Amino acid sequence: MKLHLYLLAFALPLVPAVSAEGIQAPDAKLTLEGSVAFTEGPAWHPNGNVYFSDIANNRIMRGDAEGAMHVYRTPSGRANGLLFDREGRLLACEGGGEGGNRRVTRTELNGTITVMADRFAGKKLNSPNDLALDSKGRIYFSDPRYGDRGDLEQFDGGGRDIEGVYRIDGPGKISRIITHEVHRPNGILVSADDKFLFVADNVNDGPKKGLGGNRKLWRFDLKANGTVDPKSRKLLFDWGSDRGPDGMAMDSKGRIFATAGFNFPKPPVETNKRYKAGVYVFSPEGKLLETIPVPADMITNCTFGGDDLRTLFVTAGHKLWSITVKDPGRLGWPAAK
Repeated sequence: MKLHLYLLAFALPLVPAVSAEGIQAPDAKLTLEGSVAFTEGPAWHPNGNVYFSDIANNRIMRGDAEGAMHVYRTPSGRANGLLFDREGRLLACEGGGEGGNRRVTRTELNGTITVMADRFAGKKLNSPNDLALDSKGRIYFSDPRYGDRGDLEQFDGGGRDIEGVYRIDGPGKISRIITHEVHRPNGILVSADDKFLFVADNVNDGPKKGLGGNRKLWRFDLKANGTVDPKSRKLLFDWGSDRGPDGMAMDSKGRIFATAGFNFPKPPVETNKRYKAGVYVFSPEGKLLETIPVPADMITNCTFGGDDLRTLFVTAGHKLWSITVKDPGRLGWPAAK
């Protein structure tokens, strides 16, 4: 298996040796697709365009089939996670930034923007981060808060802040399904059969009020009504003191592709003792199958695309990367072939 890293000017330590499962295509090369300020949330459109967030410049970018980069929307509400729904409408988690809106939006096919959620129980959301869909088209999103916490409004009855996971059944119809079972939810996935909800738990700036700094991947049983059983929480993987999981994607075989790790330490809160920057590929049961090294800190998210959904797009640092894999990804739209 051959992996070529473009624009790599220095030798990088590789991720831990694991058994190769033949996930990458033969002679696959990691290719640089574009470079902006701070990339996140890639989403594929079947017209050959890949959309992604440029958080630092408060815009959503569009990379066309010829490799050119275009501004799709600005300002973007400091959009993070992006996803096309089952009708081809672009969903966006807008973190808002200081004084900005903190919401989940849907860009309609005519270009208008619908606010799907911006409050829960009358209080502003923290900073919507990433989202997923189930087979019924219901939206699940994570609502952590990284950085300044001075304007948080989500607290429980005891005054403890809530960084939760929510479900949207329609514009303004929002339910909280995870309250304290995850310290700081980030990436999120729903299995193809709607039986499981996968949540990346990544406290990357130190302990959360004495609770520790989780860098873990969890799995919850997802009920038919769109709620989870808190007692079903299962730890799939723990990155320890290294940088934990961020965005995730799932392929047609149910394998989880999670972005995580650092090539260089970020003391005192994140190390790089073992898990270097890359895409970590897991079975649905949490077995680490393979790693795809990426020569950039920080690696943030990934999605599948290309005509056959066998191109894995990865946002990392200031760049958008791609690499060919053997099996197609699973997207809500367009569906895997």
